[in-house]
Amino acid sequence: MNQESPKMKTLSLFRAAGLALVLTGLANGPALAGDSAQAQYEDMYQQAKAAQKRAASVEGEWRDIGKFLKKAQALAKKGDYEAAFKLARKAYIQGKLGYTQALSQQKVDWPSYFK
Repeated sequence: MNQESPKMKTLSLFRAAGLALVLTGLANGPALAGDSAQAQYEDMYQQAKAAQKRAASVEGEWRDIGKFLKKAQALAKKGDYEAAFKLARKAYIQGKLGYTQALSQQKVDWPSYFK
Protein backbone atom coordinates (compact mmCIF):
# COMPACT_ATOMS: atom_id res chain seq x y z
CA MET A 1 0.00 0.00 0.00
CA ASN A 2 1.39 3.42 -0.97
CA GLN A 3 0.59 5.99 1.70
CA GLU A 4 1.63 9.61 1.53
CA SER A 5 3.21 11.30 4.52
CA PRO A 6 1.23 14.16 6.14
CA LYS A 7 3.70 16.67 4.70
CA MET A 8 3.22 15.29 1.18
CA LYS A 9 -0.56 15.40 1.59
CA THR A 10 -0.31 19.04 2.67
CA LEU A 11 1.93 19.85 -0.27
CA SER A 12 -0.43 18.11 -2.70
CA LEU A 13 -3.39 19.96 -1.21
CA PHE A 14 -1.54 23.28 -1.47
CA ARG A 15 -0.66 22.67 -5.12
CA ALA A 16 -4.26 21.73 -5.95
CA ALA A 17 -5.57 24.84 -4.18
CA GLY A 18 -3.07 27.02 -6.01
CA LEU A 19 -3.98 25.56 -9.37
CA ALA A 20 -7.68 26.05 -8.65
CA LEU A 21 -7.10 29.71 -7.72
CA VAL A 22 -5.04 30.37 -10.84
CA LEU A 23 -7.57 28.69 -13.12
CA THR A 24 -10.42 30.58 -11.46
CA GLY A 25 -8.54 33.82 -11.96
CA LEU A 26 -7.92 33.08 -15.61
CA ALA A 27 -11.49 31.94 -16.24
CA ASN A 28 -12.87 35.08 -14.64
CA GLY A 29 -10.79 37.39 -16.79
CA PRO A 30 -12.15 40.82 -17.58
CA ALA A 31 -14.60 41.62 -20.29
CA LEU A 32 -13.57 45.24 -20.00
CA ALA A 33 -15.27 48.00 -21.91
CA GLY A 34 -15.69 51.69 -21.09
CA ASP A 35 -17.08 52.65 -17.69
CA SER A 36 -17.49 49.04 -16.61
CA ALA A 37 -13.72 48.60 -17.08
CA GLN A 38 -13.10 51.16 -14.36
CA ALA A 39 -15.69 49.58 -12.07
CA GLN A 40 -14.25 46.10 -12.62
CA TYR A 41 -10.74 47.36 -11.91
CA GLU A 42 -11.82 49.13 -8.73
CA ASP A 43 -13.65 46.02 -7.51
CA MET A 44 -10.64 43.80 -8.22
CA TYR A 45 -8.31 46.32 -6.57
CA GLN A 46 -10.40 46.27 -3.38
CA GLN A 47 -10.44 42.46 -3.40
CA ALA A 48 -6.66 42.42 -3.90
CA LYS A 49 -6.12 44.82 -0.98
CA ALA A 50 -8.32 42.61 1.22
CA ALA A 51 -6.38 39.49 0.13
CA GLN A 52 -3.10 41.29 0.85
CA LYS A 53 -4.28 42.24 4.34
CA ARG A 54 -5.54 38.71 5.03
CA ALA A 55 -2.22 37.17 3.92
CA ALA A 56 -0.29 39.65 6.06
CA SER A 57 -2.42 38.69 9.07
CA VAL A 58 -0.83 35.21 9.04
CA GLU A 59 2.60 36.47 7.89
CA GLY A 60 2.04 35.08 4.40
CA GLU A 61 2.20 38.21 2.25
CA TRP A 62 4.23 37.57 -0.87
CA ARG A 63 6.90 40.03 -2.00
CA ASP A 64 5.31 41.37 -5.19
CA ILE A 65 1.74 42.08 -4.05
CA GLY A 66 2.50 45.69 -3.12
CA LYS A 67 4.42 46.27 -6.35
CA PHE A 68 1.55 44.96 -8.46
CA LEU A 69 -0.98 47.16 -6.66
CA LYS A 70 1.19 50.26 -6.99
CA LYS A 71 1.65 49.66 -10.73
CA ALA A 72 -2.07 48.96 -11.11
CA GLN A 73 -2.90 52.32 -9.52
CA ALA A 74 -0.51 54.11 -11.87
CA LEU A 75 -2.05 52.42 -14.91
CA ALA A 76 -5.57 53.23 -13.72
CA LYS A 77 -4.62 56.90 -13.37
CA LYS A 78 -3.55 56.81 -17.03
CA GLY A 79 -6.87 55.21 -17.97
CA ASP A 80 -5.51 51.78 -18.87
CA TYR A 81 -8.03 49.83 -16.80
CA GLU A 82 -7.51 46.53 -18.58
CA ALA A 83 -3.80 46.38 -17.70
CA ALA A 84 -4.55 47.71 -14.20
CA PHE A 85 -7.18 44.98 -13.74
CA LYS A 86 -4.69 42.28 -14.75
CA LEU A 87 -2.10 43.49 -12.23
CA ALA A 88 -4.70 43.79 -9.48
CA ARG A 89 -5.83 40.25 -10.28
CA LYS A 90 -2.23 39.01 -9.98
CA ALA A 91 -1.99 40.69 -6.58
CA TYR A 92 -5.30 39.11 -5.55
CA ILE A 93 -4.15 35.63 -6.56
CA GLN A 94 -0.84 36.08 -4.75
CA GLY A 95 -2.69 37.22 -1.65
CA LYS A 96 -4.93 34.16 -1.68
CA LEU A 97 -1.99 31.81 -2.33
CA GLY A 98 0.15 33.48 0.35
CA TYR A 99 -2.61 33.05 2.90
CA THR A 100 -3.10 29.39 1.95
CA GLN A 101 0.62 28.73 2.04
CA ALA A 102 1.09 30.34 5.45
CA LEU A 103 -1.75 28.32 6.93
CA SER A 104 -0.48 25.06 5.43
CA GLN A 105 2.96 25.59 6.92
CA GLN A 106 1.99 26.65 10.44
CA LYS A 107 2.48 23.17 11.90
CA VAL A 108 5.45 22.14 9.79
CA ASP A 109 8.39 21.24 11.99
CA TRP A 110 12.07 20.76 11.32
CA PRO A 111 12.98 17.21 10.26
CA SER A 112 14.44 15.06 13.01
CA TYR A 113 17.93 15.11 11.46
CA PHE A 114 18.15 18.89 12.10
CA LYS A 115 17.46 18.53 15.81
